[in-house]
Amino acid sequence: MATILVTGGAGFIGANFVYLQLNEHPEDRVVCIDKLTYAGNLETLEEALKNPNFRFEKIDICDRDAVFALFEEERPDIVVNFAAESHVDRSIENPAVFLETNILGTQVLMDASRKYGVKRYHQVSTDEVYGDLPLDRPDLLFTETTPLKTSSPYSSSKAGADLLVGAYHRTFGLPTTISRCSNNYGPYQFPEKLIPLMIANALADKPLPVYGAGLNVRDWLYVEDHCKAIDLIIRHGKVGEVYNIGGHNEMRNIDIVKLIVEALGKSEDLITFVTDRKGHDMRYAIDPSKIHAELGWLPETMFKDGIKKTIAWYLENKDWWQNILSGEYQNYFDTMYGARLKDAKKA
Repeated sequence: MATILVTGGAGFIGANFVYLQLNEHPEDRVVCIDKLTYAGNLETLEEALKNPNFRFEKIDICDRDAVFALFEEERPDIVVNFAAESHVDRSIENPAVFLETNILGTQVLMDASRKYGVKRYHQVSTDEVYGDLPLDRPDLLFTETTPLKTSSPYSSSKAGADLLVGAYHRTFGLPTTISRCSNNYGPYQFPEKLIPLMIANALADKPLPVYGAGLNVRDWLYVEDHCKAIDLIIRHGKVGEVYNIGGHNEMRNIDIVKLIVEALGKSEDLITFVTDRKGHDMRYAIDPSKIHAELGWLPETMFKDGIKKTIAWYLENKDWWQNILSGEYQNYFDTMYGARLKDAKKA
């Protein structure tokens, strides 16, 4: 039996990872912390909260005292750090919060991991740390040895955290691993991201904003496949290593939007081309050969199947994302925990 601390577990990928752990490793205890910023939604963990092997605490990973107190109490065996500010547009508007959470928060977690003898610290990173690839060179892919060349404050903060993780392994002997994934999609993704945004807007017959001409290419990875890869890395991956996780599903943004429009029976007239993002990377593509060779992982979900499952999930769970669009989801923590926290203060 292991205790696994999952940070950012009320977010998109973190929550999917929590459910994978509870379902695939019922003997383990999962402790989840999340600051519950705009992208952290406790409603996502509603089913997990019913599991006796799951604990949630509202904690900011930059809060050293709170983090160390939790480590003192729980003594986690494994730490998986999903906690991050992750939206590129937001990082352009306000870089400071990205540096604080993504770099300083990572430092706090690793300091606690050192003190309390964590057996594995895993950093969840992104392919955006590599910069981008030219559209006319489909033969080029990101490998683990591709130099870091960031384009946004977000990717720079993630690259900085990766370098810090590597330094803690080399200098202090902290048993670390890093994974860098391509674009994720699937259930529980926050509606500001491309695929859920297009689904929600199309259903409401609202304009579908597409940057530039929509020619940017991403390698799409179904979130469950990503979570399975991380599970393999934390249990069987080699300490000190970086593993790329890619979906072998390269798609242009415009083609994804058109596919969603068609699947929902809407008109392409809803597609609205808008001014491109500053420093917008043209193409990402990952070579996952290393994780396949060492751990036997391959993506199981082809995009044509994953997008159908994703659209179906958003159609079946309208309350979840409509609560986000209305802002009601931010009241869920108070509803669930407000009375308990007041009682604890009185005691």
